[in-house]
Amino acid sequence: MQELRARVCRLPRPCPLTYVTTEAATCIEINMVPINIIIVIGDVLTSLNTRIVLEGEPGMTVHGAYTTGKDALESLRTFGPDIMVTNAVLPPDMTGIELIEKAKKMLPELDVLVYTSHGDRNNLVAALRAGADGYILQGGGPRELIEAVRSLHAGGAPLSPRIARKVIQEFHAASAEEQHLLTPREHEILRYAGKGMSYKELATRLNISINTVHTHITKIYDKLQATSRKDALVKARRKGLV
Repeated sequence: MQELRARVCRLPRPCPLTYVTTEAATCIEINMVPINIIIVIGDVLTSLNTRIVLEGEPGMTVHGAYTTGKDALESLRTFGPDIMVTNAVLPPDMTGIELIEKAKKMLPELDVLVYTSHGDRNNLVAALRAGADGYILQGGGPRELIEAVRSLHAGGAPLSPRIARKVIQEFHAASAEEQHLLTPREHEILRYAGKGMSYKELATRLNISINTVHTHITKIYDKLQATSRKDALVKARRKGLV
């Protein structure tokens, strides 16, 4: 391996970044924006390997590697890191999902990267709902982990390809389920309600009693978690129901 020799690149304008070059005089730009990290992984060997990978990357500082949620939360209070790398399973004091929820509540601006061997739907959905900002599977190699951390720090939402596919499938399943959220009659009533019809006008138009209209409207509100006609219509439009 050729030895890297540091030098200053001659540029037409001032440059705040550090550059290095090989013997072949190729400049490589290194982003030196500091990234402060804590690692919370229950398996000691995986935690150690993860720390070695991240600490070896320019600009990344690992302030601690922990195997319990309690120690991790204490570290958040002390260091206020940019990123927490964790897995879905921790020793008995709390699960990784519980840790994510508590960490986000304590430090809302914290970015959380789930780095795990668990790619199943339940863990994925639970982690994302708890507040995880990225989700990658172990086994993808050091570079995938490093790039995921950099992407997360830059405002991205890194996902392993297999995880990204599961997220898309989950979205498709949710969309299909929402399309059948309301009965045909409820769709009809909501559509006419959107035109400004009163309960009496709806009852006359559909040849049903006002009480029946009221019952349908109540069910529509419950299903859409709405508090008014306007709220129900707004939520229905967002779901593509009207």
